[in-house]
Amino acid sequence: MWAYESVFYQIYPLGFCNAPFENDGVLTNRIGKVKDWIGHIKKLGCNAIYFSPVFDSDTHGYNTRDYTRIDPRLGTNEDFADVCKALHEEGIRVVLDGVFNHVGRGFWAFQDVLKNREASPYKDWFARIDFGGNSPYNDGLWYEGWEGNYDLVKLNQWNSEVREHIFSAVKGWVEEFDIDGLRLDVAYCLDPDFIRALRSYCNGLKEDFFLLGEMLHGDYNRLMGDDMLDSATNYECYKGLYSSFNSMNMFEVMYSLNRQFGSEQWTLYKGKHLLSFVDNHDVTRVASILQNENHLKLIYALLFGMPGIPCVYYGSEWGTKADKSQGDPALRASFEKPEWNDLTDYISRLAEVKKSSKALNFGSYRQVLLTNKQCILARETEGERIFVAINADENPYTAHFDAGCGQAEELLTGKVHDFGGGSELAPYSASFWKMEK
Repeated sequence: MWAYESVFYQIYPLGFCNAPFENDGVLTNRIGKVKDWIGHIKKLGCNAIYFSPVFDSDTHGYNTRDYTRIDPRLGTNEDFADVCKALHEEGIRVVLDGVFNHVGRGFWAFQDVLKNREASPYKDWFARIDFGGNSPYNDGLWYEGWEGNYDLVKLNQWNSEVREHIFSAVKGWVEEFDIDGLRLDVAYCLDPDFIRALRSYCNGLKEDFFLLGEMLHGDYNRLMGDDMLDSATNYECYKGLYSSFNSMNMFEVMYSLNRQFGSEQWTLYKGKHLLSFVDNHDVTRVASILQNENHLKLIYALLFGMPGIPCVYYGSEWGTKADKSQGDPALRASFEKPEWNDLTDYISRLAEVKKSSKALNFGSYRQVLLTNKQCILARETEGERIFVAINADENPYTAHFDAGCGQAEELLTGKVHDFGGGSELAPYSASFWKMEK
């Protein structure tokens, strides 16, 4: 699967393109801006893009009006097809947000229900409609809103016509935009049988079609497997990553990594590839959540060194700040042009190291050394072993462990590292030591 050897770049198009929050219906080719960033994305080392919602919606993209039409605030279907073509020509895969649990109040079929009530042929497309009740919008009927949000009308995933409509739309996305995969919004709310049916359908559309699910808590294996999702969002380690640095307690994230990828029989996700991230469109930017700016490069080093598929959120690669308390629009800002600084340069080196290493893409995971402020982990395949060493302290640290050899190449600098007499880790440093086997 191509995704397991990729580095993702996430763009939230409506924010990225500075579209108005409310859908004004004015057709404007804003999505073409992505083409201006392709050089930056390639230089950063990313070879796949995950686009948050691009389809016609009421406001923020997750309240879909029409699965077949690009949001007019972004442009036409032809405009987006042109962007996808340009990305593919530069070797960048395209993954779209599949928002299939719910739609917006402006969704055409729900509008028909509001108008025609019991006579609507679409009344069974939605979950638990009660024509004897009422909604906060005073519709004269009640319906289920996702997590109590009545601007998000829950679909009836068990209705065959709903499935056919969604699957037909996905087929159109493959034919029109040549997409390479989907990220399923709130996958944890989707019926497992729906995901199995979608998996089977997508297998017939395109080889190696990637299915990623947004999952937060619990066992990701519930929806991840050969006949379901290829991957899930690793929210467990998302929290562990920043919390370990802020509390200077590397035991937290290493506990999660051991639980997920270690060698014990009870390990949950050994051999699987979760999508890893330090921030995204729903959470505080990492540069705002870390208490010590010296940890910013280090958290990315751990992200790229641990098992998983790393994903970088647009703007965070140069240290943009934004706090969730400011509201979602603050997290989804528009930038006139990309920036490049020491952090961006560092992430680009991490991306190249990651993509060129079988051990980092597919290797086993083993904890080698752990203190409150330092950790070393090993990634290993048959022909390659890499040690990822992190020192989150302001002081140097000498690590003593059995490396199994005398010297290694430090991949970020290209220098030779000698393990003799212990390995000194500079203050606030990360090292990737590679040994051929």
